[in-house]
Amino acid sequence: MIMTDATRERGAQGERQDTQQLESRVAEQARELKQVRAKFERYETALRGSNVTIYTQDRELRYTSMSRPMFGYEADAIIGRTDDEILPAESRVQIVALKREVLETGAPKDGEVTIKDATGARSYDLHIEPLRDPDGQITGITCAVVDVTERKEGEAHLRLLMREITHRSKNLLAVIQAMARQTARHAGSIQGFLDQFSARLQALAASHDLLVEESWRGASLYQLVRSQLGHYFDRGGSQVSIDGPPIALKPEAAQNLGLAMHELSANAAKYGALSVPAGRVMISWRRLDLAQGNGLEILWVEEGGPKVRNPRRRGFGSLVIEHNLTRSVNAEVELKFAPEGVRCRIVIPSAQMQSAD
Repeated sequence: MIMTDATRERGAQGERQDTQQLESRVAEQARELKQVRAKFERYETALRGSNVTIYTQDRELRYTSMSRPMFGYEADAIIGRTDDEILPAESRVQIVALKREVLETGAPKDGEVTIKDATGARSYDLHIEPLRDPDGQITGITCAVVDVTERKEGEAHLRLLMREITHRSKNLLAVIQAMARQTARHAGSIQGFLDQFSARLQALAASHDLLVEESWRGASLYQLVRSQLGHYFDRGGSQVSIDGPPIALKPEAAQNLGLAMHELSANAAKYGALSVPAGRVMISWRRLDLAQGNGLEILWVEEGGPKVRNPRRRGFGSLVIEHNLTRSVNAEVELKFAPEGVRCRIVIPSAQMQSAD
C-alpha cells in the first residue's frame, strides 16, 4: 500500500496530538504530586510542632514508620524493632493487649498508658487504627500517641489545691466562728459587737491578702505589721516605728500574729500610747540563736501614753494575744500592763519561719 503525503501528514498530526495529550497528563500528574507533597510537608511540619507522634507497625508489631522520637528513643532507633524490644515490661502488657485486640477485631481502640523512659514516668493518650491493604486485609496498625504528662500533673496539682482550699476554708470558718463568739461575749452592745467584729474581720482579711500575694507560701513580717498598723504610719508625725531584719512567716503564724497585732494596736488606740499625740509604739524583732531558743523574738513597747492600769479581767484581745498564739503556733507570749506602757514579748519557733531560698 502506497502512503500519500496526505496520509503521512495525518499520521504525524495524530502522533503530535497523542504526544501533547500524554505530556498534558504527565504535567497534570506532576502538579497533583506536587500538591500531595506540599500537603504532606504541611502535615509533617504540624506534627513536628505538636506533641503528637504517628507511627505504624506490622502484624508482628514491628515498627515500620514513625513521625518523631518517642519513649526516649530517636525514630531511627525504633524502626525495625518490636514493642518487646522498646517498652519496659511493666508498661508493655497493657499496650500490646490493646494493639492485638485491634489486629484481631479490626475495631479502633483508645487507651491511656504510662511509660517509664530515661526522663521518668510519662503519660500518653493512645489511639490505634487497623491498617488495611487494597483488598481490605489487616496488615498492621497505625497509632497516634499524645504526651499528656503535663496535663495529668496539672490535674493532680489542681486536686491538691482544691483539697488545700477546702482545708483552709474550714480553718478560716472556725477562726471566724470563734472570733464572733468571743467578741459577742465581751461586747457591751450590738453596735459594739458589730464594730469590733468588723475590725477583726478586716485584720484577718489583711493577713490573707498578703498570703494570697505570695501564693500562700508565707508573708513578710514587715508587711504584716504594716498591714495592721498602716493608718498610723500614713498620718503626719508617725507614732509607730518598726525595726528588724527581713523575715517571712509561714501562713499559720502570719494569720495569728496578724490578729495579735490588730488587738495590740486596737488596745493602744483606745487606752494606750496611740490614744494621745505624744504616745509612741516601737515594734522590733530579731532572730534568736540556739542558746536563746532558736526562734524569732518580737517586741511591742508602748511609751508616752496614759498611765496603764492592770485590767481586772482579760478581754478577747488578751485572749487572742496570749492564748491563741500559744495554742496555734506554739509561741511564747508575755503580756505586761506596766504603768509606763504595755509591753508584749512574743517568741515564735523557728519552724514557723520560711526558710530563705
